Amino acid sequence: MTVLRSVGALGLAGALGGVLTAALAAPLVGAGGLATMSVTNTFVDLPPAPREEPLAQVTRLLDKDGRPFAQFYEANRTAVRLGAVAPVMRKAIVAIEDARFYEHGGLDVRGTIRALLTNTQAGGIRQGGSSLTQQLVKNILVESARSDAERDRARAPNLARKITELRYALALEKKYRKDEILERYLNIAYFGAGAHGVEAAARRFFSTTASRLTLTQAATLAGAVRMPYSTDPSLGQAQRERLKMRRDLVLDRMAGLKQITPQEAAAAKAAPLAIKLRPEPGGCAQSRYPFYCLYVQQELLSNPVFGNTARERRVRMARGGLTIRTSLDPIAQRAAERAIRERVSPEDTEVAAEAMVEPRTGRIRAMAASKRFGRNPGDRKNGPKTTFNLPADVAHGGGQGFQAGSTFKVFTLATALQQGWRFGDGFQTPGSLVPGQGYRDCSGRPVNDPDTRVLNASGEGEGGPHSIETGTWKSVNIFYMMLERKVGLCNVVRMARTLGITRADGKPLKEVPTFTLGVNEMDPVTVATSFAAFAARGLYCRPLAIVEIVGRDGRRTHVPPSCEQALDRGVADAVSHVLQGVFDKGTMKGQSLGRPAAGKTGTNNGYTSAWFAGYTPHLAAAVSVGDIRGSYRFPLQGVQIGDQYFGSVQGASLPGPIWVDSMDAALRRTEPRGFPGPDMSRFGGGHTPGLEKALAEEERKKRGNHPFGRRYRRLFEWLLGQGPGTPSLEWPPHHGHRPDHLVLRPRRDHPHRYRVIRPAPAPDGPHHGRRR
Repeated sequence: MTVLRSVGALGLAGALGGVLTAALAAPLVGAGGLATMSVTNTFVDLPPAPREEPLAQVTRLLDKDGRPFAQFYEANRTAVRLGAVAPVMRKAIVAIEDARFYEHGGLDVRGTIRALLTNTQAGGIRQGGSSLTQQLVKNILVESARSDAERDRARAPNLARKITELRYALALEKKYRKDEILERYLNIAYFGAGAHGVEAAARRFFSTTASRLTLTQAATLAGAVRMPYSTDPSLGQAQRERLKMRRDLVLDRMAGLKQITPQEAAAAKAAPLAIKLRPEPGGCAQSRYPFYCLYVQQELLSNPVFGNTARERRVRMARGGLTIRTSLDPIAQRAAERAIRERVSPEDTEVAAEAMVEPRTGRIRAMAASKRFGRNPGDRKNGPKTTFNLPADVAHGGGQGFQAGSTFKVFTLATALQQGWRFGDGFQTPGSLVPGQGYRDCSGRPVNDPDTRVLNASGEGEGGPHSIETGTWKSVNIFYMMLERKVGLCNVVRMARTLGITRADGKPLKEVPTFTLGVNEMDPVTVATSFAAFAARGLYCRPLAIVEIVGRDGRRTHVPPSCEQALDRGVADAVSHVLQGVFDKGTMKGQSLGRPAAGKTGTNNGYTSAWFAGYTPHLAAAVSVGDIRGSYRFPLQGVQIGDQYFGSVQGASLPGPIWVDSMDAALRRTEPRGFPGPDMSRFGGGHTPGLEKALAEEERKKRGNHPFGRRYRRLFEWLLGQGPGTPSLEWPPHHGHRPDHLVLRPRRDHPHRYRVIRPAPAPDGPHHGRRR
C-alpha cells in the first residue's frame, strides 16, 4: 500500500504541471540516456531488490571459559535485532534522517522534489533528499560490490545513481516491512571511528551496548551518520565539536517532532558529549595472548575444514561474524608466561617458548614465549619482539624450531620396551662411539656415519654399564646410540611418527644415527602433544586449539578431539615409570613438582639448544630454549639470560625450572593423581652385567669414602668459604656436573647471601657465542 501511495503521489506531482517530469528528465539526458523512459515506467517497472551479501562482522576468539581474547574483522560490526536497539535510538535516527519514514513507501516525494529542483538548478547534487530506504540501498550496493568499479558506481555523485537508488528503494519497500528496513539500516550504517552498525558504535563511542543507549548518546550517534568522517571523535577536538553540533541538531529535531519535550532537549544539549572511546583491537598483534591467537588464525586460514580455498577461508575469518571457542586455559597461559618472564628477558637473543597440552584430548591449553609478538622499531631483526610464533611450527606461523636433543630418547625407550626389553636390561658402554655400522633408515638404506664420534655429555662419565633405567635417568648418549642400533633406527623413527612427531619446518624427518639424540628441529606444541600420549597411556591426540565454532546464525559446530591408540597401554605405563625417575634419580634430581610427574631433559651437543618435556596425568608441556639468531652460530655457552649467567645451558638448568614453575602454577587447582603402575611381570627384572657393582661404587663415592672425594669436598668448602658463621650458598639444582671453575654472585633478595652461577667452560675450551 505504501508503495502505491508513493507511485500515486508521484503521478499526481507530474500531473500538477510536469514539474517533476522536467526535474527528472532534464538532468538525465546527459546522465545515462534515460530521458526516453517515461516517469511512470521508471517507477512502476521496478527491478528486483538489490543483491545483499552477508554483512562483514567481527570474528571473536574465546578462551575455554568463554572470555574473549582476540578478534578479527574487515569491518568492526556486530549485527543485532531491532529489539536489541534502544527505542530512543530508533526515534533519533528516524527524526534526523527520514522523519516521514513510516509514512512513505521508500520515496519521500516532498523531499525528493525539493532536492531534485535544487540539484537541477545547481547542475549537480547539492541537497540530500534520500529516504532511509534509499540510504540503505546505497550502503547495500557499496557493501556488495565485487570490484572497485562497482563500488565507484555505487558512490558516484550523479543523478543517474540517484534514480537507480530510488527504483531499488521502492523494490525494497515491497520486499521488507518498515522495521526490517530500519534494522538493516542500523546494522549497515557507518558511524565513524571504525564503527560499522549501531552496536559497534555504541561500544566504540560510549563503551555500552545499543540496548542501553541514553537520549544524549542516541542523538550523538544519529548525528554522526550523515558526516561520519568529519565528526569522528577519535580524530580530535575539532571533530568532537562538530559532533556536538550534530547531536544538538538531532535533539532539536526530535523536540520539533514532539518525540521529546523542549525541556528534555535543553537538558540533553547542556550535557557534555561524554565520549568514552573503547579500543577495538583487531588481529593477533593486539591480542591478549598473541601466540595462541596466531595459531588459531593460521588454523583457520590453512585448514580445508573452514573453506575450500584460501580466499574463502580468509573472507570467512575476516567477515564471517564467527564466535570461535578455543581450548586456551587462562590459568595455564598466565603460568607459562610468568615462569618464562622470570628467567628470560624479551631483550635477550636467547628465546624460551612453552606449550601446554591436555592428554586424552590434545587440547592446547597454553602457548607462551619470552618475546612479545609484533615488529621491532625500524623492523630490525633483533629486539624485544618477534613475528614468529615461537611455540609453534612453520605451518602455524612459527620458525624453523630447535633441535629437540635428548627428549627424543623417549622414542627409543618406548621402542625397546615394546620389543620386550625390561627395566634392568642393559649393556656395557664405551667412552665414545663411532656410528660406522648397523644403522639403516626406513627405506633400508645404510645411513652409517663413520666420520662422526659421539661422546657422552658432561657428567655421564667415561662409559660403563647402563640399563634402560640408568641410561635414561642419566641421559647417556652412547647408551642410547647403541640401544637405537639394537632395536632398529627405522623402528624408532616409526615410533616417533606414530606419536605425532613431525619437523617444525614440515620437511621429512632426518633418519640418521643421531636421531635418538634429537637432531631434528622441533616446536614445543608438537613435542608436548607427543609426550601427552604417554600420559594418556598411549592415546595420541592431534593438537587441537578450536573446540567450537558458532556461526552468525547461531548454529554451533563442535570440533571433537582426533585421537588414536598409538602405543600399547602397558608400554606407555612403563615409559612413564622410567621417566618418573628423571626427577628423583636423574638429570632433574632436586627439582620436584610436588606431585607425580615424568619427563626428559634435552641438551644438544655443542649446547645449540636445550629442552625439557614432561607430563602429569592431567597436563603435558614442553619448553625450548635457543638463540633466535641461529642456534648453530650462537650456542648457549658463556651467556647471560635474564639476570643469570650460564657457562652452558642444559635441559635441567633453564628449561627444567621453567617447566616446573609453570606446571606447578597451572595445576594448582587440580588434585594430584598418580600414574598407573607398570606391569612388573612384563617389564620388571632384567640384567646388565657389571651394573650392580658400578652403582655400589658410585654410591660409595657419593658418601665421600673415596680419598679424592674427601679432598674434593674439603677443597670445595674452602673455595666457597663455608664454615662456622659463613653465609649459606644456594647450589644449582642439577647434579652430576663438576664445574671447571665457579662464579659467585650476590643474591638480589639478600645482599649478604650468594648463589653459585652455572659452571663456565674451561679457560682453554671453546668460547662460542658471547658473554655479557
